[in-house]
Amino acid sequence: MEDTDVFATVDDVAARWRELSESEQTRCMALLTDASDLIRTTCPNWQTAGMASLRRVTCAAVIRALQSGDMMGVSQTSQTTGPFSEQVTYANPGGDLYLTRAEKKTLGGVQRVAQFDMAGA
Repeated sequence: MEDTDVFATVDDVAARWRELSESEQTRCMALLTDASDLIRTTCPNWQTAGMASLRRVTCAAVIRALQSGDMMGVSQTSQTTGPFSEQVTYANPGGDLYLTRAEKKTLGGVQRVAQFDMAGA
């Protein structure tokens, strides 16, 4: 697999989430490229993961970023009408592309640090 390969397609994202508009498809393709690069640079053992795992994790990261939609930068909103109020807090207000700890573990990205006592007898 090449260092420029994309691990998922726009159709993979749509199948896991919803149909995408033309502008969303364009953004999705850029995010798929970015997510694939993020996996390669964050998970040192990504080559050991199966293609299904790479596809699943790539799609999940892209969907998180796409869900911010037009509300990028908004972390919380509140509306009040008469006695009714509604408050919403966004999970990913900046539309950041990231991998969860579980996803990194799936792709071999979580490493343990060993500690050695070099002065001990």
